[in-house]
Amino acid sequence: MPFYPSIKRYRKKDRERTVDSLQRLRAKLTRDIPPRDVEDNLLLATWNLRDFDSNKFGHGPRLNESFHYIAEVISRFDIVALQEINDDLKPFKRVMSLLGPWWDYITTDVTAGPGGNNERGTIVYDRRKVRFDNIAGEIVLPDRTLVAGEKQFSRTPYMVSFKAGWFNFSLCTVHIYFGADSGDKLARRVDEIKKIAEFLAKRAKKEDSNMILLGDFNIVSPEHKTMKALLEAGFRVPDNLRHPTNAMRNKFYDQIAFRVREDELKLARYHSHDSSGVFELFRSVFRTSDWEEYFDVVKADSSRDTENWMKDRDGDPTDDAGKQRYYKRDWRTFQMSDHLPLWVALKINFTDEYLKEIEA
Repeated sequence: MPFYPSIKRYRKKDRERTVDSLQRLRAKLTRDIPPRDVEDNLLLATWNLRDFDSNKFGHGPRLNESFHYIAEVISRFDIVALQEINDDLKPFKRVMSLLGPWWDYITTDVTAGPGGNNERGTIVYDRRKVRFDNIAGEIVLPDRTLVAGEKQFSRTPYMVSFKAGWFNFSLCTVHIYFGADSGDKLARRVDEIKKIAEFLAKRAKKEDSNMILLGDFNIVSPEHKTMKALLEAGFRVPDNLRHPTNAMRNKFYDQIAFRVREDELKLARYHSHDSSGVFELFRSVFRTSDWEEYFDVVKADSSRDTENWMKDRDGDPTDDAGKQRYYKRDWRTFQMSDHLPLWVALKINFTDEYLKEIEA
């Protein structure tokens, strides 16, 4: 339940639009995402928040209302791995202030250099449900695992241990190198997936621990070698978690993969909801039909550079069709993201199983 007192100070038109959008968003979240409970299930999500919120590409910065929508989505889960949080944490702390005082986060320093893009790996969690288990660290591969000329990860994976109910687990959030669709750069992408999955699988086996590897893997499809690199290392991706996760719904970039102890990977069961899915943001906020109103919002704000509104890749950038394409494919994805949240509900109450075990 985020807090939104600042909306009262918006201009009337902005306030009305924000309230209407929040009401639609909240209704859709209630329909699509199972309700959070105190002790039985853990709602886990991963979300690449596109370039949050440096505006280094010139398509923003985010509107005030976008922060409210992002906080509303995060608030429906217990723990969320976020990618592409940038160097300046002030915008992110603004989201945290909307979530409320019981929410906390753990984040890395930025990964510098052209491959790292000054991004952080960040995990947000509700302390009423999830406890930090005092272990956190960035993953750096041992030299012996690298052949001559090989590099470390372009963006350093980040692993953190938590407890929720009976379930003790470590989350490792990743943003794998993209590169290109073929050639050496694709090979590097596959190699990064393979190396982090093998490294964590060995660790989970050695420690007999529960490992969840999640984030933006830049996986092309369930049949592609990018996915095979993850599965062949011993991680499991349940069939009902294999969804397209980009805004265009044609790529399987984001994944949640498991390497857990026997009988401890159990998806929650609901009568009225699925136990996993991808949340469709743009059916509630920044809808395709809203393009004209947002064009007017940006154009009316003299502090914003409207040049990017006039760019289009397919035709005249100044006609209505060009503006609509730019709004749909580019601008709104820098307000929310070009990725959709991927989520799963896990069972964390094993009381009945434990009682049966000790009875025998």
